[in-house]
Amino acid sequence: MNTTIARRRFTRLAATTLAGGLVLALGACGASPAETDGPAPTTLDVVVHDSFSMSDEAKAAFEKESGLTLNLITTGDGGALANKLVLTTDAPLGDVAFGIDNSFASRAVDAGVFTPYTSPALPGSASDLLLDDAGSLTPIDYGDVCLNIDTGWFADHGVAAAATLSDLTTPAYKDLTVVTNPATSSPGLAFLFATIGAFGQDGYLDYWKQLTDNGLKVVDGWEDAYYTDFTGAGGDGSRPIVLSYASSPAFTVTEDGASTTTAALLGTCFRQVEYAGVLANGSNPVGAQKFIDFLLGDEFQSELPESMYMYPVNGDVSVPADWAAFAPVPAEPIGLDAALISEDRDSWIKAWTASVIG
Repeated sequence: MNTTIARRRFTRLAATTLAGGLVLALGACGASPAETDGPAPTTLDVVVHDSFSMSDEAKAAFEKESGLTLNLITTGDGGALANKLVLTTDAPLGDVAFGIDNSFASRAVDAGVFTPYTSPALPGSASDLLLDDAGSLTPIDYGDVCLNIDTGWFADHGVAAAATLSDLTTPAYKDLTVVTNPATSSPGLAFLFATIGAFGQDGYLDYWKQLTDNGLKVVDGWEDAYYTDFTGAGGDGSRPIVLSYASSPAFTVTEDGASTTTAALLGTCFRQVEYAGVLANGSNPVGAQKFIDFLLGDEFQSELPESMYMYPVNGDVSVPADWAAFAPVPAEPIGLDAALISEDRDSWIKAWTASVIG
């Protein structure tokens, strides 16, 4: 796929900023729950992040199948979505939410935002992606944030390609890496989690110091990192190692489709999982459950790689040929307990900022 198309698609996915620490004045934004003994609802209010995408065909199919009219309520990025859901728990913005990920999910669950629901449509392939055993949230899609390399640069310069997180701290890779700030970038936050998962809470800041001493560049957003600093984006960048996604090489395929010019370092990946959940105190819990069932169905799941550039949780759904060939799913992504993320995320970001940014 050419650079123009890749830029348009990935900018929408990855250039979002975080809102995890925002204090939002939303007390009056949510509508009060409807009385349960009134007429059956005819609409379904779905609260989503601003990268949510659903084809007209899928929307029409759900409305025909359910008899409900969909009303999408966009809230901003994943961090803003989580904040707004927490702040409107008693008077929710809608009936069901999509797009809260494992960086923020435990915070919302602990605040009582969701009513547990286990969908009969949940595939066995999604069992490892569940947030908890209570069915608090339903996994819908996932993607992996990984370091990517410009394979041609390494070949042209006679340098062995980097492969691991530890490689980046060695002299051979001095001044070659650009990543994004975890306080301002969703991929940056995921990469911070990857380093904590790999080196522990006692070792991750030492690792970042080694990176910094080895010429690491940190920028605010994914677009600047990938399209300005990365050598593999077709511009004038000078850094052949960039923080992006495991699926990114599927968007740097050569014109003949035979190969790709970049590669994801699959040992550096942190998995992001996006969930849907029934909002407690919503006016249409039955419709919310139907919507979650639909999100797990083949029609919506098959759209995910092209519409939101994430992998479907249904392992039986086919992905595009370029994904199958050039965007393999990491077999063992770096993990971090969701409850630990919820408890320590803000303190990790503050500690990282003090250590790396100063």
